[in-house]
Amino acid sequence: MLIPVVLFIIGLLCLIKGGDWFVDGASALARRFHLPELLIGATVVSIGTTLPEVMVSTMSAVSGHGEIAYGNAIGSVICNAALIAAITIAVRPGKVDRKTLGMPVAFFFAAAAIYCVAAYGFGKFTRPMGLIMLALFVAYMVANVLQMKNAPAGAEAEAEAEAAEEEMTLTKTLVLLVAGAVLIAVGANLLVDNGTLIAQALGVPESVIALTFVALGTSLPELVTAITSLVKGCSDLSLGNIVGANVFNLVLVSGASVTIAPFTIPQSSTLFGINSSLVLDLPVMLAVMVLMCVPALVRGKLSRGQGVLLLCIYAAFCAIQFTM
Repeated sequence: MLIPVVLFIIGLLCLIKGGDWFVDGASALARRFHLPELLIGATVVSIGTTLPEVMVSTMSAVSGHGEIAYGNAIGSVICNAALIAAITIAVRPGKVDRKTLGMPVAFFFAAAAIYCVAAYGFGKFTRPMGLIMLALFVAYMVANVLQMKNAPAGAEAEAEAEAAEEEMTLTKTLVLLVAGAVLIAVGANLLVDNGTLIAQALGVPESVIALTFVALGTSLPELVTAITSLVKGCSDLSLGNIVGANVFNLVLVSGASVTIAPFTIPQSSTLFGINSSLVLDLPVMLAVMVLMCVPALVRGKLSRGQGVLLLCIYAAFCAIQFTM
């Protein structure tokens, strides 16, 4: 039992460091070929930070563990909203740009609607649904780039100033890119294989491991970024970025895994005689996103009570998962 736990932790560390290196290398490579900074941020970096979830979910689906692929996507959304965003909101609530937030929120709930149709209507994710989610991902990326083109010049100037700092050599760029991709692949493998072994040894369903430990592990880069921003006094962490990450979790992470290896909705446990995924996981995912986004869109600001309530929901969600 000790060896799978150690390998599971090593897998998490590989995912975190691999994602970090991949983003650094990809960003430097894009700048070297003079791609616009806004395009780098909206595409390369965003996709790079989501690679751990993509790799874990895809490898899980291919190896026949659809529960991990499904639970990782939903669990990451819940973790991002009810833990990562909640910490920043509870510590330093602030104003929100409603125009910037509106677009990712609309895409998230469009993707969530596909999830609900698959779960409640069909009980499975089919390849056509995966293709629809990937198409939604492309549409989101296009909309994101177009929106960023209309951003104030000051924001672009600041991004360009950061990009103009120390230029990375081509050799170092390629090494980081390849090493990051390898670490992500190795980490995903270790996470899936040993997460499955731990679940079996503890008698805990794979979907629960995915909804909690795996989801938190693949979201650790975002958590570290959020905490670091608070420590440095940069409390203006964009809520739109959190929502955007959740859009990626649904349309890219799930879209890729479902397109490659379709799977049915896991039925590892029940609540009130009904599949717990239908009465707990999906409703909680939708609830935390509504709680986080609607007040921000209506009032244009966040409140400390919001963050505290979201943290309480996350704690209760994790507790219920391990008591079922």
